[in-house]
Formats: sequence, structure tokens, C-alpha cells
Amino acid sequence: MRYRSDPAQIRGSITATLTPFAADGSVDHDSLRALVRWQLDQGSHGISIGGSTGEPSSQSIAERIAAMATVASEVAGTVPFLAGTGTAKLDETIELTAAAQNLGADLALVITPYYARPTQRALYEWYATICREFPGMPIVSYNVPSRTAVEIAPETVASLRRDLPNFVGIKETTKDFEHFSRVLHLCGRDFLVWSGIELLCLPLLALGGAGFISALTNIAPAPVARMFDLWAKGEQSAALDLHYALHPLVDLLFVETNPAPAKHVLAEWGRISSAYVRPPLIGPTPNAVHAIRELLSAGAPVIDPATGTPR
Repeated sequence: MRYRSDPAQIRGSITATLTPFAADGSVDHDSLRALVRWQLDQGSHGISIGGSTGEPSSQSIAERIAAMATVASEVAGTVPFLAGTGTAKLDETIELTAAAQNLGADLALVITPYYARPTQRALYEWYATICREFPGMPIVSYNVPSRTAVEIAPETVASLRRDLPNFVGIKETTKDFEHFSRVLHLCGRDFLVWSGIELLCLPLLALGGAGFISALTNIAPAPVARMFDLWAKGEQSAALDLHYALHPLVDLLFVETNPAPAKHVLAEWGRISSAYVRPPLIGPTPNAVHAIRELLSAGAPVIDPATGTPR
């Protein structure tokens, strides 16, 4: 909770950590610890778990809390810890957010409730309820309409920002780049906006974004962190070079549904024990594996395809 009182410090390249499973489908906490340690060693500026890359909808509430506890103990306040606590049910979201608060998470990342397709007024009430339930906990909306079938409008974000002092930011996982700009325009440039779209991570910084909560950092933590660091130092040309060099690795992530391709790569490198993804996801098909290998080779200027070692 080192950053909880000042969430404006939570900037940079934050890993949207996947949840490793053993070959039998159980959560592999040893692999999760090792993965977090590797992320920290490689320079990631923060760690998040419980977002889409972590397969939260395939896990029980108890499993999600246990995974949060593992990450919290490994991070131990060295960098910001962002806990994904949202579900489609309010009581579960409150239970997860309470656990995150007790485990020392620096903020709660709450996805827009999926499937039900709530109105903007309903979304306002959803987030307002959570904010009032946890007045000492920074709350961040997670906007990912491709997964939830609902988008929180910039005007709704601005109303929450105005009315709830602990509603401090949004993770924008939308390819509508105007949405990023309108949120910052309506909420003020001190509002915290992180990108969840890999190829919009660097462009968001030009608008005043706080950084990115990135799936790509699961397989390329050092170069993604370096891209942010270069931009922050004013070395925009070098940051752009990395942005374009990372394109093949971004494409790799989405050869099939995230996080199956990343898990395949990490298992081949020996960084997690198994590439298992829980149903309804499946592991990469043979054609997808071929594409993954080609894209890894194309990303060789940035990382060693065989080990993930940064170059």
C-alpha cells in the first residue's frame, strides 16, 4: 500500500500478469512467483493481476484472492501493485476489492460489468457504490468493450471523477483513440489514464497518459519498460524505434486469444511450468504455433527468441 495515498506515482510500464496453471489446470503459485520476480528483475514499473490476461472469469473468487496474495507477497511494496477486482456481480466485486485492500494493493482495477450491458447511469451507480464502500482505496475503471460489450463514456468517467475523490483513473482498452483524449479533456490532465492496447501505449504518452498496463510485458518486460523510460527522458526517437521493433511481438500475443500465445512462449522458455489455459480457451493450434515462432524470430532485434533475454 506504499503508493495508495498517492496513486499519481503509479506510472510507467505495468505488467498485466497472466495466471500460470499447472498441467492439471490448478493455479501454479510457484510459477506465478517466478514470473513476478522476472518482471521485477527486468525493470517493470508495476505489477497487476486479475485483468483479462489473467483469465479471471475462469477462476473462483478464492483462487483469485489466493493469486493476489501471491503477487502481493512477491512485490512487497517494491513497485505498485494493481489488483483486478471486477466481476459481473457486485457482491463478488466487493469481496475481491476488500481482499485487495487487506492484502495491501495500491489500487483496485474494476472492469465494467460484462454481459448485462448496463446503461451509463447504471455504470455510474456501479462505480459510485464501490468507491463509497472503499473510501480509502483508489478505484480505477477498466474499460474493455471488446470483452464486456459495454463502454463507459468519457462523460460518465468525468462525473465519477467529479463526485468520488477516490475514483482516480481508467485503463483504456479501446482502439478508439479519441476516447483517450476526451477522457483526459473532460477529467483533467492529472487524471490517470493507462493504455491496455499495445500499439497505443506509446501514443498515449503524447496525450499525457500515465503509462500502460500491458500484456506484452509478460514476454518482453525489459524493452517495454525501456520504451517508457526513453520517452520520459525525452528520447522520443529511440522510444519510437522500440515501439516499431515491438510490433511482431504484439502481433504474436493475438495470433489466438490472449493469453494462450504468451503462455505457449513462456512455457517454451521454462518461465512457467505449463502453457495450460482454462476452458473455454484452448492452447495454440499447430498453425498458430508456426506463426508464433515466425513472429518471435521477427522480434529478435528486441529479445532473444529462444530465451526472452533482452537485446
